[in-house]
Amino acid sequence: MTTDTPHATADRPADTAALTTAIGARFERLPLCRWHVTVRLIIGAVTFFEAFDQLLIAYALPELRAEWQLTTGQTTSLITVGSLGMLVGALLSGRLADRVGRVKVIAACIALSSVFNLLLTLCTSPGPFMALRFVQGLAIGGEVPVAATFIAEITRAHRRGRFVLLYELVFPAGLTACALLAWWLMPLLGWRWMFGLAAVPGLLCLLVARYVPESPRWLADHGRHEAALATMASIEAKVEKITGEPLPRPASAPSAPHQNAPQTARRTAGRGGLRELLSGRYRRRTLVVSVLWFTGYFVNYGISTWLPTIYGARFHLDLSDALLYSTVTSCAGFVGCLAVALTVDRVGRRHTLAWSLGAAALCLLLLGLFAGGSAGGVLIWTSLAAVFFFGANICLYLYTPELFPTRVRALGTSVGGAMNRLGVILGPIVVGAVYADGALGTVFVTLAAVALVGSLTAGVAAEETSGRQLEDVAP
Repeated sequence: MTTDTPHATADRPADTAALTTAIGARFERLPLCRWHVTVRLIIGAVTFFEAFDQLLIAYALPELRAEWQLTTGQTTSLITVGSLGMLVGALLSGRLADRVGRVKVIAACIALSSVFNLLLTLCTSPGPFMALRFVQGLAIGGEVPVAATFIAEITRAHRRGRFVLLYELVFPAGLTACALLAWWLMPLLGWRWMFGLAAVPGLLCLLVARYVPESPRWLADHGRHEAALATMASIEAKVEKITGEPLPRPASAPSAPHQNAPQTARRTAGRGGLRELLSGRYRRRTLVVSVLWFTGYFVNYGISTWLPTIYGARFHLDLSDALLYSTVTSCAGFVGCLAVALTVDRVGRRHTLAWSLGAAALCLLLLGLFAGGSAGGVLIWTSLAAVFFFGANICLYLYTPELFPTRVRALGTSVGGAMNRLGVILGPIVVGAVYADGALGTVFVTLAAVALVGSLTAGVAAEETSGRQLEDVAP
């Protein structure tokens, strides 16, 4: 049996940087097996229901507008207040996860989100609803980027894109499930029952706390050497038991500049938080992924949040048909996510992002110029566009954690998540402002221009990370 125990001096490097690299090398020798799948399923279930919670407001909105007689401005506020909470939550959770650990933050977020789903069912006016939705947004915005960071840290470089994105499919699956259930149950039960049902998954926090180990990379980076080695040895033992074969020796890790630097120097330079993300080699990466997150989700939520309302107000579809048409677009987006998951390791991250956003821009431009006069035209072209912008957006959950070192990986991913939320906030606001003037074609041309900015940014400035170890990409 070749699994290294916590007492093996060969795997007890003298400094944190060397131990972090050694942990990475030990992950590289682990074959993908049932252990990875189990952890991915548990974290994936959490992310699935956070996605469900995130989009639920869009499908409750037609009922809320009628029940509370909301103006267009109030409707926009009801949409964006949760996104504002998600923006703040993304930034706070990233820093918190880099300080106290990934798993604790994930478990706390799902528990908090579920509690506030229950509280939302008691609301009788828009004021309390918006206040509760903001706080719930802190949890929803906090969980998703931290979960993406954790999954990246337990996955080896070989076919990492396929493994991570098959996990990330749970997010668009949650969006799609929300659309399907809302179409079915909302006319029957009403919005309160939908939020009440969304509270049940809070019990998943107990599974996370009990069965998901903390990231050994994070433990090593924070100087908790004993815990890092013990956790890594436990994972290796489980993998050996599942596969029935001894693990190979870890490959010798390539020398990285920070490995030979004094530990104190590394800690001084490596604990700068946002300062480190905005300096040196990471400044360009932070700016590039910020633009990509913003443009991708500006387009995504500019469309998806308003589609049920557009179908109802502009094309006079009843609630059931409006929700059904919107659901078709969400399902098309899920197909795009699956296609990217299966091809991203071959195509590469940069090309996937550039071509997907470019194709989405083309579809939206054609819709805005030629096909916005009928509900059928909007359905066809928004669904085609969704295939591409959903695919690009899911790729960002893979790409962003690869660009940053363990010490600021969750924060770097959360900065992307915050720009995501900024796009989620501004997309519906801009669409609402343009749509208020009756210029539906202009709405889609505007969204096409934003998608084109993202496509050009990826094509010109994004770095390729496919097939590279995390410590190699971001020392």
